[in-house]
Amino acid sequence: QVQLVESGGGSVQSGGSLRLSCAASENTYGSYCMAWFRQAPGKERERVAGIDNLGNTHYPDSVKGRFTISKDNAKNTLYLEMNSLNPEDTAMYYCAAADSGGYCAISLLYAGGYKYWGQGTQVTVSS
Repeated sequence: QVQLVESGGGSVQSGGSLRLSCAASENTYGSYCMAWFRQAPGKERERVAGIDNLGNTHYPDSVKGRFTISKDNAKNTLYLEMNSLNPEDTAMYYCAAADSGGYCAISLLYAGGYKYWGQGTQVTVSS
């Protein structure tokens, strides 16, 4: 059972930056697709960044150029660097892992493909 613990959320003004971290209980990053999702009240959970075992990354247009996902395999930690934040980025952010052999298939663009989730960390951006 992989355990994921997020940290780094908080409140910032529009244009600000935050860095989220996700610590895993074991070394998952060689054989897992890792991702960050977010969910705002009344909205579906959406993926904002994904990274495979080779370090290939994927972002939706809504965050491309502003968000960067990365991982430190030695520390079993996943990161999400968020810049130029705006109020539309306000949400609970979740770290997720899919035991996929390291490959991030198209199906892993969606929350249903992930077995392991963190508890979430709140990000609030004020205008």
